[in-house]
Amino acid sequence: MKPNKKAATMQDVPINVKLKLSALWVAMMLLYIYADILSLFRPGQVQEIIEGRMGPFAATQISLLTATILMTIPAVMVFLSLTLKPKAGRRANIIFGVLYTLVNISNLIGESWAYYLFFGAVEIVLTLMIIWYAWRWPQ
Repeated sequence: MKPNKKAATMQDVPINVKLKLSALWVAMMLLYIYADILSLFRPGQVQEIIEGRMGPFAATQISLLTATILMTIPAVMVFLSLTLKPKAGRRANIIFGVLYTLVNISNLIGESWAYYLFFGAVEIVLTLMIIWYAWRWPQ
């Protein structure tokens, strides 16, 4: 009995750029979450939280609101990447992709922990991919 060649061939279905962008924002958010969770295991980190500090910053209403806004934008971009009109979606993904590339680079300044450097490098690659896919959005 001969194998069915049709059944053996896998179909490569094109993925819409909106889905790619949304998935990249999801992946970046998951990495942010895991990096923050793993950071809790660093010596002195929990004590720093108890003392009301976020790294070099005091945990104040303003600093916590700033962190909230900083994390809300990528979370909302998951949805907006799928629903905005192409022109607006392209523009938003490029602008926020550049912004979060810079945020991710700044998060690595002075960092010495290998796990965090790895997370940061992957996050930078993801934001550069967001910019790339948005920039090359099919006409």
